Amino acid sequence: MTSSHDKNQSQALSSEAQKEVQAFEALDTDAKLALLYFIYEKMGDSITPAAPTAADPELAPQLLGDYYELSDEQQLAIMREIVNREDTEYSRVYGALKENNQLLVWYAWAQGMGDTIVDMPKQYEATQAIKDALAQIEALEFEGQISALRTIASRMGHTDVKPIATQAETGKTASL
Repeated sequence: MTSSHDKNQSQALSSEAQKEVQAFEALDTDAKLALLYFIYEKMGDSITPAAPTAADPELAPQLLGDYYELSDEQQLAIMREIVNREDTEYSRVYGALKENNQLLVWYAWAQGMGDTIVDMPKQYEATQAIKDALAQIEALEFEGQISALRTIASRMGHTDVKPIATQAETGKTASL
């Protein structure tokens, strides 16, 4: 079972950043993983951590420690579970993190690809949809890139925590 994430676009995202999130969501699982790899390959040093004091690698020892000891097949399966929001141990650990720490996980994994993390297949050729999505995110201002990536990161992993309904959704005002 997958968790139900709020599919409404954040009002804080620019229309361009919202388009990037939509482009990412339209990709299949492996294309999403490939796009994340290409994003971090091209822009990783400027993206993560977005605010160095906002990310804490100690919060994700299972994803930034134990994970490195797994086989390539196990690592890839876990990445897919996280992208697909499956209810698994690693996906729950990821889903419990705040967005900056989720970005840190993807950054650390991208940095270790081919060494301690499963690598892209040598003959992998990015589809036009991946190339277009990468070009879209590269065209965004830095703040837009970070906003889009935080939104993308937050929509992965499993969590049972449901967003609090807004006043617009409930029709009720908060009482004091």
